Amino acid sequence: MKEKVLIVGFSVTGVAAASYLSNNFDVYLTESKAAAAEDKEKISELEKSGVKLEFGGHSDDYINGAKFAIISPSIPRDAEILERLKSKNIEYFSDLEYVFRLTKMLNKPKMLVVTGTNGKTTTTLLMSHVFSEVFNAPSCGNVGTSPFECLQNNPDYLIAEASSYQLNYSKELAPKIAVFCNLTPDHLAWHGGLEGYFEAKAAIFKRMGKDSHAILNFDDEKVKRLANDLKCNVHYFALNKDNLPCVTGNCYVGENAIYYGEEKIIDVKDVPIVGNHNLQNVMCCIIAAKVEGIDTNVILSAIKSFKAPAHRCELIRVLDDTAYYNDSKATNPEAAIVAINSFEGKKVVLIAGGRDKNTSLDEFIKSVKERISKVVLIGEATKRFMNELYNSGYTNIVHAQSLEEAIDLASLDKPDAVLLSPACASFDMFKNYEERGEAFRRYVLSKKQLVSR
Repeated sequence: MKEKVLIVGFSVTGVAAASYLSNNFDVYLTESKAAAAEDKEKISELEKSGVKLEFGGHSDDYINGAKFAIISPSIPRDAEILERLKSKNIEYFSDLEYVFRLTKMLNKPKMLVVTGTNGKTTTTLLMSHVFSEVFNAPSCGNVGTSPFECLQNNPDYLIAEASSYQLNYSKELAPKIAVFCNLTPDHLAWHGGLEGYFEAKAAIFKRMGKDSHAILNFDDEKVKRLANDLKCNVHYFALNKDNLPCVTGNCYVGENAIYYGEEKIIDVKDVPIVGNHNLQNVMCCIIAAKVEGIDTNVILSAIKSFKAPAHRCELIRVLDDTAYYNDSKATNPEAAIVAINSFEGKKVVLIAGGRDKNTSLDEFIKSVKERISKVVLIGEATKRFMNELYNSGYTNIVHAQSLEEAIDLASLDKPDAVLLSPACASFDMFKNYEERGEAFRRYVLSKKQLVSR
C-alpha cells in the first residue's frame, strides 16, 4: 500500500509535484480556491494518474494521515492550513526541499541555487546555458519550470532560481553552490520586515559545508557580511578590483574586461546583455563554472551566445532609431533602478506604474532625475509616483490610461530608448508581469512608425 502525501495549492509547483509523486505515493492535492474552467484538462490528467483533488477548502479527509506535505510557495506563513498541519505533526516543505533531500540520498544531480532580490532569473538561465555546454544542466524553480519535471531527464545539475517564499519552506536545503545576487527591500509584509526576508535567503548558505561554495556580491554590504557566518568556501564578485581583499577565486571588472583571479575571461563589449547588473550576473556564472572545472573557452563562447530572457531589459525592436526595451519583470523600484542605470548618456523615456508595493521611492527618483527624460505613468500607483516625483522637482510626467497609450506617448519624443520598467506589480491591469510584457511586445511589434501629432 502506497504512503499518502499532501500537496497544498493547485499551482505550477503543486501540479508538477503531484504528477511526479503519483508514481510512488498516494497523492492528495488540496486547493482553497474553486476550480477554474481553464484547468479542466490539467485536472483530468492528474486524476488519470491517480491523484485525488479537492477545491474550495482543505478537508480533514485530505490532510489526515499524510506522511508529509509539499507547499506551493505563495501560501502565506500564517495560513490556517499550516497551523492544521503543525497540529497533526505533518511536516511540510517546498518542492526544492523535497528534491534536495532526494538528490542528497541519490548523490545526483548536484544542486546549484540562485537567490537574491534582482537578477536571479538572468543568472539562473545564463548559468544553465554555460553548464549545458558540458553537462545536462537544466534551469528550474522560480524561472517557471518545476525541478520535478527536470528530474525525468536524469540531469547532472539542477540550476534552480529560488524565491524567498520557496526558501522559507526549505528546512535542510544546502546546495553544492549557492549564489546571492543582491538584497533590496521586497516582500517585506510576507516576511515581517527586511531582516526576515534576508534570513529566509541566508539560511541555505549557513547550512552549507566545507565542500560547498557560496558566491556573494561584494558590492552589497549586507550580502558581503554574510560570509562571516559561513563554513563553506566563499567567492566574491565585484564591479571593481580595488574593492576586493584578494582576487584569487573571485571575479571582478578591470580594464574593460571581466577577470577570474588574474585570468581574463571576456571583454565587457562582448557581453551580450546590457548594464552593470548584468556584468554581476555574468560574474556569478563564471565563478560557478570555474568551480566546477569548465574550460574558459567554453565559458566565453556560451556567454557570447546568450540572449536576454524575456521581460528583463529585453530589446524588442528598434523603430525609427528608437529602441524599445521590455523590463516588465522589474516589479519593485530597486529592479527598475537597475534597468534605468543601464542607460548612460542616452535620451530615455520610462513607462512605470502598476500596483504599488509602497516601498520607498527615494533612490528610484534619484535615478529618474539623473537619466530619464520623461516618465509615463500607468495604473494604480500613478498618484503616489506623480506626487513624489513632483515634490522632488521632476515635472516631465504624463499619465496614460493604458499600456498602449503609454507607448504612444513615450514614442512622441523620439527618444533613444523607450523603457518599460514598471517598479510595480502588474495585478491592477494584468494577470502577471509576463502578460504585461507580452502586451508591450505585441504593441511595439505592431507599430509601423512613431506616433505624431
